[in-house]
Amino acid sequence: MLREPEARDRAAFIELLASPEVHTYLGGPRPRDELEREMPGIPERWPGSFVVDLDRAMIGQILLRRVSEHSRPAAAGKVDLGYMFLPRAWGFGYAAEACAAALDWFDGVLPGEPVVLHTQTANVGSMRLAAKLGFTEVERFHAWDAEQWLGVRSPITQSH
Repeated sequence: MLREPEARDRAAFIELLASPEVHTYLGGPRPRDELEREMPGIPERWPGSFVVDLDRAMIGQILLRRVSEHSRPAAAGKVDLGYMFLPRAWGFGYAAEACAAALDWFDGVLPGEPVVLHTQTANVGSMRLAAKLGFTEVERFHAWDAEQWLGVRSPITQSH
């Protein structure tokens, strides 16, 4: 289930952001003590920010947010799909199911708008998920000491 962040999710957000496994391809984890000090009681809420809930517990986060105009030209101004899941939730298809649900929500809110996804090419699971969700490669580039992949998902146009 996708829902807004709540106060009860604070510990899971800290676990997610401090996890070395989660941040293998995301530039490394943040220090837990820093997160404990800085994390608000209720994690920030905005349209496109979802907690992935399984059996009334947070297992991950999905973010749909507009990319800065200063990013890659192929992505600038588009909405980017980002996601993180706790390692105990890996390998069950939750990311595919939750990302597909978030993209369905997005298509209802902003019909006809493309979505981009960035990942390291070394992140095999993320590359597989991008393909499953219908993202196609736009470019590969080198950043943050690794080869990056940028894909775009064009909206599905309904025929009447």
